[in-house]
Amino acid sequence: MMRRVDRIQHSLSGSLVARQLGSRAFMLPRSSIVSRAQYSQAAAVAAPVPAEPFPPSNGLDEFWRKVPMWKDVSMEDFISWDWSKKNVVEHHRRSAPEKLKGILTSVIPDHVPLNRTASLLQSREEFIKDIFGGIEVSSMSLRIMPHVFSRINWQDPRHDPIFRQFIPLNSLMQPDHPKSELDSLHENDDSPVSNLVHRYPDKALFLPISVCPTYCLYCTRSYAVGADTSEVTKQQMKPTLKKWEAAFRYIEATPQITDIVVSGGDAYYLSPEQLAYIGERLIKIPNVKKFRIASKGLGVAPNRILDPNDQWSDALLWVHRLALKEGKRAALHTHINHPSEISWMTEQACRKLIEGGMTIRNQSVLLNGINDSAETISKLIRSLAEDLRINPYYVYQCDMVEKVEHLRTPLQSIIDIEAQLRGSIAGFDMPQFIVDLPQGGGKRLAGSYLSYDRNTGVSRFTAPAISGNDNGTKVNKVYEYYDPLPPTTAKMGHSG
Repeated sequence: MMRRVDRIQHSLSGSLVARQLGSRAFMLPRSSIVSRAQYSQAAAVAAPVPAEPFPPSNGLDEFWRKVPMWKDVSMEDFISWDWSKKNVVEHHRRSAPEKLKGILTSVIPDHVPLNRTASLLQSREEFIKDIFGGIEVSSMSLRIMPHVFSRINWQDPRHDPIFRQFIPLNSLMQPDHPKSELDSLHENDDSPVSNLVHRYPDKALFLPISVCPTYCLYCTRSYAVGADTSEVTKQQMKPTLKKWEAAFRYIEATPQITDIVVSGGDAYYLSPEQLAYIGERLIKIPNVKKFRIASKGLGVAPNRILDPNDQWSDALLWVHRLALKEGKRAALHTHINHPSEISWMTEQACRKLIEGGMTIRNQSVLLNGINDSAETISKLIRSLAEDLRINPYYVYQCDMVEKVEHLRTPLQSIIDIEAQLRGSIAGFDMPQFIVDLPQGGGKRLAGSYLSYDRNTGVSRFTAPAISGNDNGTKVNKVYEYYDPLPPTTAKMGHSG
């Protein structure tokens, strides 16, 4: 019987499409999905033969069975990436509301706590209405993978740190700060070609895709990621080989670029062949010495890494090995904000990648009412470093994007948390606490401000290295970050 890799190799060997890829002389299909046949043979056969099916639970927590619609879902099915994609919980502008209402009705009890002491309750119907009101004014459509949906405490969703990251409540929303913007980091201003941002002298951000497995409410790229909403018509960033190759040619023609971040969207939504092709292509560019694959997958759908019938992790490890062989470095950058997101699947997925040699770093975002305490960030750092063996790389101040005012914290919060943690955690496990400056100033240490007026909430920063890519308009520029405004009484509700 022909092995899987042999079948792939046989189907591609000498094919017309493979020869077309070599000449770069074709456009992608209108579906914008790059097909398996459009990649180099080396990338397509990179993955080994799938392992045996994932073993029975053997006492492992089958936490998804607490969700009524998944109470009979087996371990084998829940591990399956195909099953996850078919069962994603989503809602966008063209969705029928009845489907989401049915799902919410099945998981939300008759009454939910309206305040943290549970002395006030809200009916299920009122809570669902609040959710749909939040969706109506959010800049992100709703999309949640089964793994992370199952991690929510549905007995008290309003105060659950996972729920608050991905499902909007109209009662918690606040008016946008006057200085907030949809593209707060001005990525479009630093984009010399489509799907590429070149802000730092030696680093570029490659955005090959605009889809994620789960959409964060506070997404810094809400101007382009996901489906259109009632508030935002998204900038198109669909994957076409023509756009990808334009980005690669720019990188090749700019020798000072040595470092690439592959993000989106989320690299998790690249097919294994796409991921392998991008990695192989970057490795072949002489001036590129290192690159990172950015994905929230480990936090929201780690089951894909464990699925014996999916090759994404195999392609990732193959890219890593190829980079090492060529004297270069590849890493995975993931995004986990709260310890509750971490399950035994997360641990096993990290183990598989790390024992395969992969370096993994985590980037968190400090979010109001979710993880904005030294106790929570300390627990998260220790879970990442000690249980998952992930480097706790960054903790970001929440960007000044529109529709996330209720999730932002004052700059003082991130400064205080760092001060409390410094010395209580080994230095090599301490993340950097970062502000990504509005208007494209790049990343600066939160405590490195020129000035910070705590009364007005205005902090001022300089970014000496960010000066060479925009005809000099950033030379000696002073960037300002603004703390969130005090909550309006109309929106404060009973969330305390």
